[in-house]
Amino acid sequence: MSLSVGIVGFPNVGKSTLFQLITSNKVDCANYPFCTINPNIGVAAVFDERVDEISKIVPEKKRVYPAIKFVDIAGLVEGASQGKGLGNQFLAHIREVDLILFVLRAFKDDQVIGVRDEIDPSKEAELLELELVFKDLETINKKIASLEKEARSLKKEAVFELKVLEKAKEFLEKGDLLSDIDFNEKEKELIEKSNFLTDKPKIYLLNGKDFDLVGKQEFLAIDIKDKKEIDSLIKKCYKSLDLITFFTTESDEIRGWKIKAGKDIREAGSLIHSDFKDKFIKAEVIGWQELIKSGDLKKAKKRSEGKDYIVQDGDVIEIKI
Repeated sequence: MSLSVGIVGFPNVGKSTLFQLITSNKVDCANYPFCTINPNIGVAAVFDERVDEISKIVPEKKRVYPAIKFVDIAGLVEGASQGKGLGNQFLAHIREVDLILFVLRAFKDDQVIGVRDEIDPSKEAELLELELVFKDLETINKKIASLEKEARSLKKEAVFELKVLEKAKEFLEKGDLLSDIDFNEKEKELIEKSNFLTDKPKIYLLNGKDFDLVGKQEFLAIDIKDKKEIDSLIKKCYKSLDLITFFTTESDEIRGWKIKAGKDIREAGSLIHSDFKDKFIKAEVIGWQELIKSGDLKKAKKRSEGKDYIVQDGDVIEIKI
């Protein structure tokens, strides 16, 4: 399951430094705008204390944590949607990620060259959002133009899609993000399928602790250079991707597996091995806390679950095929 977090912001706000700390990858983070041209891609472990707790019962096994992908995307500037700076190719990179992590400058340092004179993270967030809005409007206008002919022929699906896109366009023209709009279930399904930039989940990260971000629920204020705070950021990204963790203790390892919340046991099985979905018979399941309480992996009382069982966060699972 390849899910990714795109690190986005103006040049020289700390994106590449953050990426380096998160992934332990060595990337170019020189002190000049547009240092990052092609996106850097790395994987970060999501350290889970439950893996460590389970390992106390089976200490001879190695520990494997779930992981998520981070993409360090080049700095955006005002007018990127019209090709300014390094242009539209980077908005295309944002389209490919599942969660946008906005990095906003909230520190003062005359030695770090920025593209904006003032230190105002709220304004930075607004300008970055507007670039995504402009790009979505461009996309939506193209979709509407191609649908109008079909809609005139009264094709049911085209009429519905056109209606939803026109509704979305009205909100975008007011500067609203599609993720903030209360679409009904059928409308939301269509919007999600269209992969609009402003519909993606977002986290706002203030690099520095001297500012607040008014009106934004999902924001963190940290000093990017403080490694202790990076782990909590990775976990927040994991949660914002709607991921939960189940565990296996097969072979020589205790492994945490990431899976979208609400998925069934066969989907979980397919992550372990492709055969586990089609050849599934049943699963032996126990909550990690119950397992710890039992103190013995072999004697722990597991329950038998069928193919419709919905995986819960913290399940320890053994698939039978």
